[in-house]
Amino acid sequence: MTITPGKIVLPGEVEPVRWTVESGRFLLRGTDTGGLFSLMEFITPPDGGPPLHLHENEDETFVVTSGAYEFRLGDKRYEAGVGTVVYGPRGTSHAFRNIAGTTSTLLCFATPGGAELMFEELIELREREPRLGWQDILALATKHRISYPEGPPPGRG
Repeated sequence: MTITPGKIVLPGEVEPVRWTVESGRFLLRGTDTGGLFSLMEFITPPDGGPPLHLHENEDETFVVTSGAYEFRLGDKRYEAGVGTVVYGPRGTSHAFRNIAGTTSTLLCFATPGGAELMFEELIELREREPRLGWQDILALATKHRISYPEGPPPGRG
């Protein structure tokens, strides 16, 4: 086990970055935690959120911190308000969508750490190719062992 020094992240210390219509903040990276977990904040506009997907490498735990979401976990749907905790183990399809009329936020704990790497690569890819297509996103997701059982979201195929 790698022992890493502790870290304090103060409010406003980490600037949000945008990867699609969503943005977020990488609060604790896998490198900060010795690879144990990553902690990210997702900032989701109304009706925003990722399509149904599953991770082969990571478990994700979400905590709704503002607004409201609809979560899909396997074949079930749940409405999730502030304080709701959702656990999505690796290999389980899941999605979330902001159902509030305003921006909503949630925290995502991904184990093991390193989930932020895909988002960083997506940001770099979008900087090089602003009109990124679904096939580009799918190739990146496949590299990180993420799949989309229902394909692209409407209007992005």
